[in-house]
Amino acid sequence: MDNLEEDLTCSVCYSLFADPRVLPCSHTFCKSCLDNLLQVSTNYSIWRPLRMPLKCPNCRSVVELPTLGVDALPSNVSLRAIIEKYQSDSVPRPPSCQEHHRQPLNMYCIQDRQLICGLCLTVGQHQGHSIDDLQAAFIREKQTPSRLLARLSEHRWAQLCELGEQLEQEKLRCESVVRQDRQEVGQFFQTLEEVLARKRQAYLEALDKAAAEVTRAYDPLIHNVKELQEEQLDLVSLGSSVEDEDSPLVFLEQVHLFRERVEEFIKTPLPSVVKLSVSPRAAEHLQQHWPAVTIGSLQDAPVPQVGCCARCGGVEAGLETEPERDRSEPWGQNWWCELQPSSSVVLLALLLLLLAALWVNPVGGASLGFSLLSRFSQVVHGLSSELITAVLDTVGSMYSVMEAAVERWSSQLHSVSEKSFQQLAALFKTLTSR
Repeated sequence: MDNLEEDLTCSVCYSLFADPRVLPCSHTFCKSCLDNLLQVSTNYSIWRPLRMPLKCPNCRSVVELPTLGVDALPSNVSLRAIIEKYQSDSVPRPPSCQEHHRQPLNMYCIQDRQLICGLCLTVGQHQGHSIDDLQAAFIREKQTPSRLLARLSEHRWAQLCELGEQLEQEKLRCESVVRQDRQEVGQFFQTLEEVLARKRQAYLEALDKAAAEVTRAYDPLIHNVKELQEEQLDLVSLGSSVEDEDSPLVFLEQVHLFRERVEEFIKTPLPSVVKLSVSPRAAEHLQQHWPAVTIGSLQDAPVPQVGCCARCGGVEAGLETEPERDRSEPWGQNWWCELQPSSSVVLLALLLLLLAALWVNPVGGASLGFSLLSRFSQVVHGLSSELITAVLDTVGSMYSVMEAAVERWSSQLHSVSEKSFQQLAALFKTLTSR
């Protein structure tokens, strides 16, 4: 249809041909367009011939019009008929019913407010509905909007305005509450972060102290070992220089000095390897104590005093997080490692002797125990007074415990022996009676 409309359009006014006339060159234009072109051409022409010339807008050829002008040009009847048919086909037709083929939608259903066909009203889903002509329904409802607008009074508008202001105020109030809660939440969690930061800093400071203890424990030993290494290297260098000496007198003197230095170096005791243990370990402490920490008790969450402790026989020495051990209770788990290695061996031998004496003779073992204690005091005479006191307290407490245990063992053995003797006597009496 678009291509057809283009063919039916005048090339001068770009509209559908209106009263199309054919020029001698066979091109067709609207009669009004040709009149305008002729008027323009005659205005600029100096002479007025009997037959008026006209230049065709399409082919640019000059054609002569009849004496009567454009009215005498033949009309393009076929083109006019085509244009009339095209215009009649362009008028919109009433829509057809989609349910009933080729049935026009020429009735308006008042109930469903839509166009229907005759079959829809008689046998379709609109059967029994009220109908009306579309144009009549349009005219009838034309004044309805005005009546509805009249019902919208100013009082209603005032109510709506007041309601809008109330809603805006409530919105502002709720937004203020949300902002206040947001500030409270930020302040609350900021406080938690500060507390956690302090706890973290305290824990890190405890670990820094432990690192300082490690440094104090190992650096002197490492420095001593390095001095011994340097001394040995000096002795090796000195020995090489002595070997290269050719003068007998100088050689003997240097050998004597070298021997004294070597003997002194060999007699120098080597530092023992100190095995320290960092305790408590962070992972164990955190898993043991921190899962039970609540937000309310976060201020009181435990932070240990991490310390480095010497290890003795695979058992850690006393931890700094524990309270100082009471000397009156020597049976703690770490008391043995607090003694010097030499005194530990002597004490072990002493305890074994005490145990053997009490087992063999509980009565005579007491005097033997006191004599051994006095002998042990002589052995540890060169030790510090604090260590001696601790050892004596420990031995005394061990002796008391062992003595009580031996007494219990003796009473139990005596009761068992009496019961056995009674059973044997009863058995013997039974056998003799038979």
